[in-house]
Amino acid sequence: MKNINIIYRNHSGISFYWKSANDDMLKAQVVFRDTGFYFTVDQLKTFAFQTQVAKTQYTCNDCPNPKDCRSLLLKTPSDCIDLAVSKQELDDMQDLLDQTILRMEAQSYMQTALN
Repeated sequence: MKNINIIYRNHSGISFYWKSANDDMLKAQVVFRDTGFYFTVDQLKTFAFQTQVAKTQYTCNDCPNPKDCRSLLLKTPSDCIDLAVSKQELDDMQDLLDQTILRMEAQSYMQTALN
C-alpha cells in the first residue's frame, strides 16, 4: 500500500492514485470485486451514470433473493466490458464512484486554486 494514495474505500471496493503515475490527465484506479479500472474523471462520470441506468433494470420475477442476485448488467466506459452485479453491489459501486469523483474534483480544484 506504500505505492498508492487511497482516495476512497467501502466494503466492496477501493479507489486510489498510483504514486508512480506520470499521466498528463488525472486518473484513478478503481477496484471493484476482482476487477480494476484505470479511468479519468470523465470516464468515472460516465460509469456513475451507467449505475443509474442499471438501476432501471428488473431482476427475475421468481428470484428468491433479488437484492443479492447478480442479474443486473452494468456497462462500463470500456466498450468491451460489462459487469453482472446485484442491487447491493450496484449501490456500493455507485457510492465508490460518486465519492471518488467528488474527491478527485476537489483535489483538482485545490491544485488549480493554489497555482
